[in-house]
Amino acid sequence: MEPKYYPTIGLEIHAELATKTKMFCDSKNDPNEKEPNVNICPICLGHPGTLPVINKEAVKHVIKVGIAVGGEIADFTEFDRKNYFYPDIPKSYQISQYKYPLVKGGTLDGVKLTRIHLEEDTATSKHDQGDFSLIDFNRAGVPLMELVTEPVIHSAEEASSFAKELQLLLQYLGVAEANMEKGEMRVEANISISPISKSDFDIGKKYRSQTSILGTKVEVKNLNSFKSVEKAIAYEINRMAEILEKGEKVIQETRGWDEIKQKTFSQREKEESHDYRYFPDPDLPKLYISEVPEFKKEVLEKEIPELPSQKRERYKKDFGLKNEDVEMYVRGKEWGKFFEEVVSKLAEVRPLQEQEKSRGLTSASLVVLASNYVTSDLVGISKNSAERGLPAAPARQASEIFGKISAENFAELIRMIGARAISSRAAKDILAIMHKEGGDPQKIAASKNLLQKQDAAELKIIVQNIIASSPQVVADYKGGKETALQFFVGQAMKETKGAANPEKLREILLELLQ
Repeated sequence: MEPKYYPTIGLEIHAELATKTKMFCDSKNDPNEKEPNVNICPICLGHPGTLPVINKEAVKHVIKVGIAVGGEIADFTEFDRKNYFYPDIPKSYQISQYKYPLVKGGTLDGVKLTRIHLEEDTATSKHDQGDFSLIDFNRAGVPLMELVTEPVIHSAEEASSFAKELQLLLQYLGVAEANMEKGEMRVEANISISPISKSDFDIGKKYRSQTSILGTKVEVKNLNSFKSVEKAIAYEINRMAEILEKGEKVIQETRGWDEIKQKTFSQREKEESHDYRYFPDPDLPKLYISEVPEFKKEVLEKEIPELPSQKRERYKKDFGLKNEDVEMYVRGKEWGKFFEEVVSKLAEVRPLQEQEKSRGLTSASLVVLASNYVTSDLVGISKNSAERGLPAAPARQASEIFGKISAENFAELIRMIGARAISSRAAKDILAIMHKEGGDPQKIAASKNLLQKQDAAELKIIVQNIIASSPQVVADYKGGKETALQFFVGQAMKETKGAANPEKLREILLELLQ
């Protein structure tokens, strides 16, 4: 069924920056502090007569983000006072940036950006003590990056994808943890819908390249999980569509998201920028970015690591991995690091033997084989470890994820699998032992009698005995029943307790049966 309404979504995302101190004072910036009102001082409490001082590291963090998304870094910028009253704003204004943001433009995840600016966070209101509220000022004054997108997103899934990519970028740059469960990253969605014509629907898959069609805008505030982002936007699109279907008008307002009821609710009429009465903060100096050596683009570019998008391209180009594996390595940095160490060790262990090459084994196929075992078998073992009481990956230490497996030993195990020195069943058993106890896979395979039997003379005797004891199956095979051959292979594998090389068995069987 063709959609009747064209959704247009713009996002405003706030992320607390990972600095030692707050934005305008030297109070500790510690998101893990549980005791209320510990990391505070007269400045972040807004006492009269106090003077703020700009946190240079916070400015540097935002400029790095701007460079990473290809934005225009401002030469001149300043801080403004955003005036509004709320109990968690001790000064009755928030220091933010209005007319001159640090970054303009840029693109991330295919979404065009409007601006990225810097401000201070608010305090936290607590409503769990009865019929009154308490304020914890530990968060007041924490450096807060706000990123605003253009209204060029057209589905709840795209919005969630963008938020995930931004979180990943901030973590790669080391400028923010952006843990949504802790409130270190919050998403606000501006949503509108308008009737869609048949011609609009025909170009629906190219929405991002089209000029946005805007209806009456509704803002949904403080979405603190990716699931909430998707669900709240989807709900709001449906709610507005129902209103228009009734012939009524959508009201421009700010709404919240009720996680329990899974629906949005009205909070207040949407404010416009003039409602905040912005004006330049008289206590803070103007900033000329080019005059600060640490802020120069060529200096900061050297500090920017390989970005998620760059890593994806490299993994596909250099390793030929499938998208799911690439995404796992990009999003789970410890997994990606381990995989790359394994790839490096694969090249170091020893050159490919002629016998291996004759079986179609190549350096590239070994890398893909290694990735398959990492993303399936090793992940499985890691999850089992988590079920036994360890924290769930990927927020675990490498030693908890990979146990006692070294990259070198894992690479040797992959070489053994590729060379068919061990069966896939034996490989799983060896890997489990390596995870728990460590050790050389060659020695483990030998001690556990898991090396595949390759000796043709020894295997021939076993096969001859099986054929001799199964005349009817021999007759079936000669009568054209191909599955009979697999019966013989299975019996031989059973006889050797899985230690025989299946390919070698097939060769011997075909020779003897003919």
